[in-house]
Amino acid sequence: MKIIATNDAPQAIGPYSQAVSAGGMVYTSGQIGLLPNGELAGEDVETQTHQVMKNLFYVLEAAGAHFNDVVKTTIYLEDMRDFEKVNAIYAHYFGLHKPARSTVAVRSLPKGVKIEIDCIAKPGANYQY
Repeated sequence: MKIIATNDAPQAIGPYSQAVSAGGMVYTSGQIGLLPNGELAGEDVETQTHQVMKNLFYVLEAAGAHFNDVVKTTIYLEDMRDFEKVNAIYAHYFGLHKPARSTVAVRSLPKGVKIEIDCIAKPGANYQY
C-alpha cells in the first residue's frame, strides 16, 4: 500500500490520506470544495463542484492516474435539488468517460459544504468507448 499526497489539493482535515494506492487501484478520500490552502472555494454548489473536480484531478495525477482511469465515483449531496447542476459539471470533467456512479443525499458534510466526491481508479486501464 502506498499513501498518495499532493500539495495541489487541500490536505486531509482528519486522520486519513488524500488517496491510497493498493493492488493496482487508487482509492481517493472524499474531496470537498476547499482550495489547496484550506479555504472554501465558494458558497454555491457550482463553484464547490468545480473545485472538487480539480482536487480529484490533482490527487489522481499524484497517483499516476487520470479521470479516464476512474472506474467508480460516489457523490454526496447536501441537497438533491442540486443534482442537475452537479451532473452537468461532472460530465464536463469526465467527457465521454462514464464510470459507474452512486449519488446520495446526506444530512450534512464536513465544513458545511454542499458536495463531496470520492473515486476509485485503475491507472492505465485504457478504457474503450
